[in-house]
Amino acid sequence: MRCSVCGREAVIRLRHAGLRLCPEHLVARVEKEVEGAIRRFRMFSHEERVLVAVSGGKDSLALWHILTKLGYQADGLYIDLGIGGYSERSREVSQAFAEERGLTLHVVSLAGQLGATLDELTRIARGKPCSLCGTVKRYLMNRAAWEGGYQALATGHNLDDEAATLLGNVLRWDEGYLARQYPVLPEEGKLVRKVKPLVFLSEREMAAYCLINGIHYLHEDCPHAQGARSIVLKGVLNQLEDRYPSTKISFLRQFLKVRDRFQPPEPVLLHECPSCGMPTAAEGACRFCRLKERVARHALRVTDDHGTSA
Repeated sequence: MRCSVCGREAVIRLRHAGLRLCPEHLVARVEKEVEGAIRRFRMFSHEERVLVAVSGGKDSLALWHILTKLGYQADGLYIDLGIGGYSERSREVSQAFAEERGLTLHVVSLAGQLGATLDELTRIARGKPCSLCGTVKRYLMNRAAWEGGYQALATGHNLDDEAATLLGNVLRWDEGYLARQYPVLPEEGKLVRKVKPLVFLSEREMAAYCLINGIHYLHEDCPHAQGARSIVLKGVLNQLEDRYPSTKISFLRQFLKVRDRFQPPEPVLLHECPSCGMPTAAEGACRFCRLKERVARHALRVTDDHGTSA
């Protein structure tokens, strides 16, 4: 198998792009796609500071590597959710990546900010782990970006992630989410601009990019993700992609062309949470602060119970 660009031995075949690429041209393609997405959607400039949300996985670490290589001012943020031994391993991988390259990694502990790990919060709030995780991560990522003076918050969502999200929204015909699904969500008050530079790159491309560049990442999935709807949707799309190459990229690109037809919901009036000062659409405290209060009440109840039994 020969590289479509230079004729040398290829290491990957990208059926959706009609390409066979050697290591050099796979790297060039990935970096060109990232730079192209940044420019096309006006995500950020070289003068702006970017905070990259890293998890220890291939996509976020590769994104951070690419942005610094392209000359952008990018620091990392790791949120320690306290998920069994998984969080410890993913934190170690993220810290090792930053130390090897002399990059700045901010580490935020959920237990330190909320008073409970995600495992504990799931039991206390009796909610679905993925839903609670999304709530606390969105809050902590935005707050860290805002307080750190960053102009953009970048996440490693790739083509597979975005196509699966789109399929889920279409199956529910959730027009509000369809109207908001876009590679850039603009800033609003204390809500920092959110961007997805890997939007047109597949998981296979990102895994190959990491292998070629010697980027060591955590291969295991979050234990709470087992049975998640997003994984089922990705499986469906993978079956379609195997039979009809370019299904995912065509699905996403065609959606972006007609996205304006979907009407966003009525604008939500945001106000500052009286507890933390961050924006919220809820009456009174934001959801993160309400969860924090619930954790505190639980801790007090446990202390009282122990005191009574003593």
